[in-house]
Amino acid sequence: MTEYLDLIMFAALMVAILSGFPVSFSIAGVAVVFAYLGWMMGIMNVSLLGALGQRAFGLISNQVLIAIPVFVFMGAVLEKSKIAEELLDTMARCFGQLRGGLGISVVLVGALLAASTGIVGATVIAMGLIALPTMLRAGYNPAVASGIVCTAGTLGQIIPPSTLLIILADVMSNAFQQAQYEQGKFSVEALSVGQFFAAALIPGLLLVTLYLLYILIRGALRPADMPPAELGLGRPDSREVLAAILPPVLLIFAVLGAILGGIATPTEAASVGAIGALLMAGRRTSSHTRLILLGVGALIALAILAGSFPIRLQRNDNGMLEWVAGAVYALLALTGLGAVGLALRAAFRKRIIHDALNSTLTMTAMIFATILAAGFFSLVFIGLGGEERVEHILGSLPGGPSGTLLFVMLFVFVLGFFLDFVEISVIVLPLVVPSLIVMGHDPIWLGILLAINLQTSFLTPPFGFSLFYLRAAAPDEIATSQIYRGVVPFIGLQAVGIFLVWSMPSLATWLPGALF
Repeated sequence: MTEYLDLIMFAALMVAILSGFPVSFSIAGVAVVFAYLGWMMGIMNVSLLGALGQRAFGLISNQVLIAIPVFVFMGAVLEKSKIAEELLDTMARCFGQLRGGLGISVVLVGALLAASTGIVGATVIAMGLIALPTMLRAGYNPAVASGIVCTAGTLGQIIPPSTLLIILADVMSNAFQQAQYEQGKFSVEALSVGQFFAAALIPGLLLVTLYLLYILIRGALRPADMPPAELGLGRPDSREVLAAILPPVLLIFAVLGAILGGIATPTEAASVGAIGALLMAGRRTSSHTRLILLGVGALIALAILAGSFPIRLQRNDNGMLEWVAGAVYALLALTGLGAVGLALRAAFRKRIIHDALNSTLTMTAMIFATILAAGFFSLVFIGLGGEERVEHILGSLPGGPSGTLLFVMLFVFVLGFFLDFVEISVIVLPLVVPSLIVMGHDPIWLGILLAINLQTSFLTPPFGFSLFYLRAAAPDEIATSQIYRGVVPFIGLQAVGIFLVWSMPSLATWLPGALF
């Protein structure tokens, strides 16, 4: 029994999580029990647990993971300010008269919200409350409508910025460094969040394209499933379309452009995004809309001018031109600060800040508690010989590196039926990814394959989180079985996306190679 204690530990973890007990406590509890058993049986050196404090400190001071709460706050502010409603209404009026037009609108809005919020639950619930009833009234097949809403919401996990990509970037970077040490390289390279954001951009847009093609083809072949909608409103004019789409597009450009352009770190860009989300919320909720728009213009002008003509007023050789430019920059900064103040006041009055902070603290605590508990679990698992067993299993699989990768992808896919992406990312991937990298797989390409695979965990029954989110928001006439049936074709499309990225690695590696 002692030689299989590591396998029993992993099985016990599955049982504990499936029992419904809080995940972080389940992980830590299993680690404590098996650390004690390993010590009692004489097969584990408990001094290994002395590294737990160092791991906890490393987690708290990790500059990559600091971006998570800021991005979550940005998405929560946008969700609480009901940006999705305006986008859905405008898109539905643009495409609703087409067969499958409402489905196209939901996917496009899902892509925009994914690139500006990155929060799956908020997007699925918002579209389930707003778009799903409209689709049903238009005569959409309930299963098809449910599948479209669920799938569009999960785009927030593959289109940057997303919490999945941030966590995955940290895991893959650590695994890449470990693999280099194992190969005898002591001048190691590191991977950045920006590289993974860039790598995920084209595959994310590829998935959006696959979804849209499926909706168009199914609408043509089975028009009764997705008939044109009679919304009672005319098509929006260009001014309405710009008013709905331009703010989130500018926010996406500011956040991703700063990261991919090397102007800011992910944490700094997330802070810019949080301010942008506050200003967008203020534009919708404040009575001083023009002043807020003036402040937004001032901040954009300040960013452009200060980037093009930087000045340092502390220097002794500044001339009149530098002092005038400094005064202009100060005036622009004060104007922008005033707009942020007005937006904050409006957001406080509408309880947007209160609700957004509550969501941010809840999600951040859940993620960090799980990562911390997973660090404890992995230490015990390594102490019981689990790491050597995993390396032996992966090294003995038939098919070489490709066969091993196929096994890992199938294993992660099956785990996605029962576990959340956070648990898989911080428990399973650190054990298997170093061996895959040593076998010669590109870490960025490998990370994107795993990201698309992990995205399916939100859709796979019985524990797909998007299914639960939609079940909570969907009308009573939609059965749970219809939601499950509706997501099946889209799980297949995600498998097609994995196959395309596997077959053409440049889809994931070209953009980060060009930018970094």
